[in-house]
Amino acid sequence: MKRLRMYETSMCCPTGLCGVSVDPELLRISAMFDKLAKADIQAERYNLSGAPMEFIKNGEVNKIIGEHGVGILPLTVVDDEIVLTGRYPSNEEIKRFLDLPQELFTA
Repeated sequence: MKRLRMYETSMCCPTGLCGVSVDPELLRISAMFDKLAKADIQAERYNLSGAPMEFIKNGEVNKIIGEHGVGILPLTVVDDEIVLTGRYPSNEEIKRFLDLPQELFTA
């Protein structure tokens, strides 16, 4: 089974509910990660302020941030390959990256 990891900018919470306005993209990603967890799919999110060591431990993530700065975030990593930078993946992209069945997305 493939493993999804998402490296995100500094924020106080992963849902996007803590600011002045709600970020619908963060809500969608949070809901997707909840769905993946319920389906026992390996998926983790790392926030730069909450888990800085995860950014350092991953050599490729560390390298790309060193080259491009934190503006390259969010980064999506599948297994050990960076598959997307600068934006959150769509639900369809997550499905494709992880070879997931459509039923996971229609339930």
